[in-house]
Amino acid sequence: MTLIEKLNTSYKYACENSQYVKINYEKVDEMIKKIEESKISYWLESNPFDIFDMNLESIINFLLIYHSIGDYCFWGNPKWEIETSLGKLDSSYAIMYLIINRFKEGKTFNMSFKDFKKFLEGNVEIPLLEDRYNNLVQMNQFIEQQNKSFYELIKDFDKDIQLLEFIINNFKYFEDKSKYKGREIYFYKRDQLLTSDILHVMESVGKKKVDYSHLIGCADYKIPQVMRCYGMLEFNDELMEKVDNQIELLENSEEEIEIRANDLEIIDYIYEKLGKRYQKMAINDFIWLLGQDKSNMNKPYHRTLTNHY
Repeated sequence: MTLIEKLNTSYKYACENSQYVKINYEKVDEMIKKIEESKISYWLESNPFDIFDMNLESIINFLLIYHSIGDYCFWGNPKWEIETSLGKLDSSYAIMYLIINRFKEGKTFNMSFKDFKKFLEGNVEIPLLEDRYNNLVQMNQFIEQQNKSFYELIKDFDKDIQLLEFIINNFKYFEDKSKYKGREIYFYKRDQLLTSDILHVMESVGKKKVDYSHLIGCADYKIPQVMRCYGMLEFNDELMEKVDNQIELLENSEEEIEIRANDLEIIDYIYEKLGKRYQKMAINDFIWLLGQDKSNMNKPYHRTLTNHY
């Protein structure tokens, strides 16, 4: 079975056996109506940092750095945030701001841990600082060994299946799988998001015909939060008490895996009900962007210390 096949099938076992999480399909149907009445946008188009002013090669090289150190685990008490010319920023946009500014200035990302810590300095230390640095070191080592830029290595890929496997085979820190009731569940959130971003940029900036139709969506903390706030995901009393009281869920616990798996099941259900008119990653992006309106987020996201999301 290929990696794509595992992604598209393995999570369903956790959905079928869920004890802590269930899907409210009436509320999902309401979301489907909302999608039909709205415009679906690619998530990175909402960035405020003029990323698309750069050339294709620069954007793709930037994306590898961003996804290697950036797109996971920002929660804390208080939450990590930075002061910028745009005001206070936190989470993915905060780290994107730091990376894109350094990238545009032509500064290297081959730095000492001390310099890296200074680079990500905020109101508190960013979660998993050492893990992020180790990813950066591995990334730099691989690129140096190839004696080519990341863009040069992947510029001829136009299909998600090829690109996804190239990334996971060469950057092991993107591996993301769990064991649930004796079965392996494959999520690969960050690998999928990097693959999707690269192919979207090749399509929009490079005017290249690409295929990202096999990607299934991003099982993280933000999308399940949005789904729960809109009534699509429901937790049993035990899990609801933990999440609402911001009690950490252990990585690879049944509770955490069920949240992530049912996130993907909802995306798949919407995809099928809409007659496959929208790619799953487009549905994923629509739901994620809803979560950027904090006024609608009346329930907290689940908290798991992890380098997967």
